[in-house]
Amino acid sequence: MSRVGKKLIVLPSGVSVNLRDRTVELTGPKGSLSLSLHPRVKVEQKDGSLAVSVVNPEIKLDRSLWGLFGSLLRNAVSGVTAGFDKRLELVGVGFKAAVKGQELTLEVGFSHPVVFKIPAGITVTVDKDGLKVSGLDKGLVGETAARIRAIRKPEPYKGTGIKYHGEVIRRKAGKTATKAAT
Repeated sequence: MSRVGKKLIVLPSGVSVNLRDRTVELTGPKGSLSLSLHPRVKVEQKDGSLAVSVVNPEIKLDRSLWGLFGSLLRNAVSGVTAGFDKRLELVGVGFKAAVKGQELTLEVGFSHPVVFKIPAGITVTVDKDGLKVSGLDKGLVGETAARIRAIRKPEPYKGTGIKYHGEVIRRKAGKTATKAAT
């Protein structure tokens, strides 16, 4: 049996749930999210909490779906109440970022500025420390931060690039010049 899936998902005050056929819609103070369910997963609302169950807990696929949808619903509840964010740092001389509308413009050492389209539901803010990617959907926030980081990954020799806040870059020693034997 799934330990993660068996736990009840407590709904904080201010969060409302709408259960339709194969869709769970959560609405909270930050906004609303919807989650499509797998045909073998069921969700029931009981006494201010959500209970996830599966058709047959003896089947391995069902057990894995049980835990997966339990985690997805927990993340959705935290998203509509508090939201999620990831911080990115720009490390390098002259590295800059600017947000205009739904476009992020990065100047990160290329011969041209890189324009990144920000997906719907995500907000990117620029401050003196770097970038802050925030939104309701944990998966979309992480994916967007990873796509921004992939524009200029941190390199191990100088340590320049776009990195997560608190990420430690393992540095490599560069080539050393040796004096030729005469």
